[in-house]
Amino acid sequence: MKILMVLTSHDEMGDSGRKTGFWLEEFAAPYYVFKDAGADITLATPKGGQPPIDPSSDSLEAQTDDTRRFKGDVETQKHLATTVKLSEMTEDGFDAIFYPGGHGPLWDLAEDADSKRLIEAFAAADLPVGAVCHAPAVFRHTQGTDGKPLVSGRRVTGFTNTEEEVVGLVNVVPFLVEDMLKANGGIYEKGADWASFVLRDGKLVTGQNPASSAAAAEELLALLK
Repeated sequence: MKILMVLTSHDEMGDSGRKTGFWLEEFAAPYYVFKDAGADITLATPKGGQPPIDPSSDSLEAQTDDTRRFKGDVETQKHLATTVKLSEMTEDGFDAIFYPGGHGPLWDLAEDADSKRLIEAFAAADLPVGAVCHAPAVFRHTQGTDGKPLVSGRRVTGFTNTEEEVVGLVNVVPFLVEDMLKANGGIYEKGADWASFVLRDGKLVTGQNPASSAAAAEELLALLK
């Protein structure tokens, strides 16, 4: 199995002065689900190199078994520090694509032409596409082969408006993931705030929040077996 994981290169929370990036658990949990299943993982970002880790996700209270494993895993740390540029990637040779979240993707990956190109290519080839938490932001402009938004008529989830309210960023983010998915015709569903909730509709897998990271990766893997 060859899986392409795409992370954000964006580290500024709009003009709020706060730092952002990718959410560490949302990278580490899926990465180890894939790695432990024997997958060959390629990491890519818009800018290449080390992607920014959201400082909040690196705090003591945000640590999980997977983030602690990452902290002691020099090989994976080196892998993360040397991501390839998204512009150099195609779907050729890959079996699936997966996007960890964090607030960063709202600014760069949601608008990135290479990301859009890749998602549409994977979907057109009937290859699994997965995204967790804020990463469903990447479906803002993507289209299916029918010319409709890729999520139109499909069961999807992502970071809820109420979860965004709790973290106090409703007026900071460029758009709300829940609202965007609904506006694009997605059949948006959610579980309890902060609890694991994952949906699979065909080859499209989405997870609601950080707690959904491992389960979303496992759903993606199930499509490859």
